[in-house]
Amino acid sequence: MADNQFDVVVIGSGPGGYVTAIRAAQLGYKTAIIEREHLGGICLNWGCIPTKALLRSAEIYHYMNHAKDYGLSAKDVAIDTAAIVERSRGVSKRLNDGVGFLLKKNKVTVIWGEAQITKAPVTTGAGKGGSVPGQIKVSATKKPAAQPAHPVPKTQAGAGTYHAAHIIIATGARPRVLPGLEGDGKLVWTYFDAMVPKQMPKSLLVIGSGAIGIEFASFYRTMGTEVKVVELLDQVVPVEDHEIAKLAARSFKKAGMKLMTGAKVTKLDRKTDHVIATIEDAKGKTSEERFERVISAVGVVGNVEGFGLEALGVSVERGCIKTDGFGRTNISGIYAIGDVAGPPMLAHKAEHEGVICIETINGRKTHPLDPLKIPGCTYCHPQIASVGLTEHKAKALGYELKIGKFNFTGNGKAIALGEPDGMIKTIFDAATGQLLGAHMIGAEVTELIQGFVVAMGLESTEEDLMHTVFAHPTLSEMMHESVLDAYGRVIHN
Repeated sequence: MADNQFDVVVIGSGPGGYVTAIRAAQLGYKTAIIEREHLGGICLNWGCIPTKALLRSAEIYHYMNHAKDYGLSAKDVAIDTAAIVERSRGVSKRLNDGVGFLLKKNKVTVIWGEAQITKAPVTTGAGKGGSVPGQIKVSATKKPAAQPAHPVPKTQAGAGTYHAAHIIIATGARPRVLPGLEGDGKLVWTYFDAMVPKQMPKSLLVIGSGAIGIEFASFYRTMGTEVKVVELLDQVVPVEDHEIAKLAARSFKKAGMKLMTGAKVTKLDRKTDHVIATIEDAKGKTSEERFERVISAVGVVGNVEGFGLEALGVSVERGCIKTDGFGRTNISGIYAIGDVAGPPMLAHKAEHEGVICIETINGRKTHPLDPLKIPGCTYCHPQIASVGLTEHKAKALGYELKIGKFNFTGNGKAIALGEPDGMIKTIFDAATGQLLGAHMIGAEVTELIQGFVVAMGLESTEEDLMHTVFAHPTLSEMMHESVLDAYGRVIHN
C-alpha cells in the first residue's frame, strides 16, 4: 500500500480514538490517526487527568488543614496557585507523551491536521473489506506547543488526501454554550479556563452541577473560594440516585458551598473585574449577586460539524452521531465512538466502545455497548460513584425492589481513615436477585464501584455477593454489608 492508503483511519486521538487505533493495529490493520490539536484529546489534556491532579492538590491541602484530627501539626499551610497549575499541566504532559509512545510502539501513523471526509468507503463485510476505500482530505494545522517532546510515530505532511476502507469518527465533544453565558476567558470561564487560574478567585458562581461543575465547585471551595452552585434541575448531581444526591448536598453545604436547585442564571453583566449575575429561583423570583468569576458548566455537545457528515448523509440526532451499539452509522464504512456518538460521555465508555467497534469490523464475536454497565465517577469531596439504575428509574421500569444501605459510620477502616461520612446503596430485582444498580458517596468510592461493575458484568446475584469474602479491614466490606442489608442480614448496622 502507498503511504496514503490505510485499512483504518481514526479521526481524533482522545481516549476512544487512540485506544481504537492501537487495537486496530494489534489486529493487523494498517492504521492512521488524524489529530488537529494534541494526542490524548480533551480528557487527557484538559479534562479527566488534569482536573484530578488539581483535586489531589485540594485534597492534600484539606488534610493539612485538618492535621490535628490525626494527631499531627501543620503550620503556615499556604496555596501556591502557579505551582498547583504547573503540577497539573505536568501530569497531563507526561501522559500525552505516553500516548505518543504507545502509538509509535504499535506502528500507528499520526497525521496532524483538520479532516474532511469527502467519500464514504464501500465495504464488503468483515475483515479488511472495503472494495472502494473512502477518502479523507486533511488540511494542515499548526502543531500545538503541548505536542510530545519525544519522537512520535511517523507523521505525514498533514495536508493531503488519504484513503481508508474503514473510517472511525472519534472527535469528542466541547463545552455547551448558552446565549449570554458564553465564556470570555477572563470573567466567565469554561472548564479550559478554570484549570489554569492565575490566582484563586474570592468568589465563584458555578452554573450547572453535573460532574464537571461540581468537581470545580469542590476544588475551588476547598482552596478557600466562596462558591455558589446554580442547578436548573431539582437536585445537585442530577444523574445520581436521589438519596446519594441528598447526602452530597448536605456535605457540600457543610463545607460552606451555597446551592440553588430548580434555578437558572438568566443574565451575566460583565464588569471590569467582576460579574453581576441575575438568578431566577424555583418560584420565579429574581435576584442579583456579585462574583469575581463564573464557570459555565452546562454540559457538552458532540463535535459533529465541519468534516463532511452532512454531505455524506450520516445521521445526527440531538447533536451526536447515531450508531447501532457496535459503532456503525447509517453509512457503510463510517463509524463513530465516544462522546460524539452520544451519552454517557465518559472516557472509559469511549475506549470500550472503540474496541467493540474495531473488533466488530474484524469479524470477531462482540456484544453491543450496554450503557447501564458503564460506571460514572465524580471526584468531588466526598467522591460519588454509581452504575446501573437509580431507585426511581428501577421503579419506573416496573421492578419490585430490594434495597440495601450501609453507612460509612459502621466501617472500621472508614473511621480509622477519619472518613466516617458516606453511604453505599444497592438495588436488586426482588424476583430474580439481579443487581440493578449500585450507588456510593464517600472516601475512595470511585475505586470501590468497579467491584459492582464486575458483578453486574458477570450477572452475579445477591447470593453470589453475600457468599463472597471481603477483606478486613477495608472500605469494600461496606459493599458486602449493603447487599446483606437488602436481604435483612446486615451485621454491623
